[in-house]
Amino acid sequence: MALQATIETRRLPTSQALARIGRAVRSNRKATAGTALLAIFILVSLFPGVIAHDNPTLDAYAPHLGLSSAHLLGTTAYGQDIWAQLAWGTRNVMIIAFTAGLATTAIAVLVGIAAAYLGGLWDASLNVLTDVLLVIPLFPLLIVIAGYAHGGGTLVLIVVITATSWSYTARQLRSQALTLRGRDFLEAARVRGERKLYIIVVEVIPTMTSLIVASFLTNALYAVLFASSLQFIGLGDPNTVSWGTMLYWAQNNAALQTGQPLWALAPGACIAALGAAFALLNYAFDEIGNPALRPVRVRPLKRGKPRA
Repeated sequence: MALQATIETRRLPTSQALARIGRAVRSNRKATAGTALLAIFILVSLFPGVIAHDNPTLDAYAPHLGLSSAHLLGTTAYGQDIWAQLAWGTRNVMIIAFTAGLATTAIAVLVGIAAAYLGGLWDASLNVLTDVLLVIPLFPLLIVIAGYAHGGGTLVLIVVITATSWSYTARQLRSQALTLRGRDFLEAARVRGERKLYIIVVEVIPTMTSLIVASFLTNALYAVLFASSLQFIGLGDPNTVSWGTMLYWAQNNAALQTGQPLWALAPGACIAALGAAFALLNYAFDEIGNPALRPVRVRPLKRGKPRA
């Protein structure tokens, strides 16, 4: 009974773990900056019509217009407003980032933690599947699969990225879960007669919250980069309004050579800024989860009062 009471006090519920992460994020400068950047992109994706009133696909204006109050970034070679395309394209990018990031992380959690905890044949089988995906170069594999689904929309990109990107995260989570197999609170759960699924979901996963969140941020970042790259080389739906398709059409029309640099630079800058937001949050969670990575704060020495 004493052992069980000690274990229950040591094991934090998910709500308390998330609250602790929230406090850590507010106290970390990198996390604060990343959260602010990410919040801006989320708000733009939710309400693009508030900051861009034009239809992003409507070619109702003269082509090759420069910067003005009516067109903040000018117009494309087809007479479309670049600012409207940038704002409305944010929604597509954020859908890919969060959907593919969550799906990839969920598969990695199930495969990695289940393989580590169940062991035996389960671990061997899941390890073979993970190793096969790890040895295949990821981006060429994405190109091949997306090439067969040529012209696929957002859903196709999400499915392709999710199906090919979970193996590395699964390997990380499996390694972490292996260190927890012999912990006292798991032994206590087995003694109580809890089912394996209950132990994995309720006992193991909450103890790995910070690592899972960091894995999601990494997966979301790579989802944006992979999707934008596939759209840029023409393996997405060119009629979708997204940052990657903006780069595709800008490259096809030689925007940098014809005096329309913002058509290419604006979406590229947005991809870099969103990547920086995810990277800052990822670095912050590394520092939160690993005390050895936290910056050392030097406190000024207190000087005693001079003697009379």
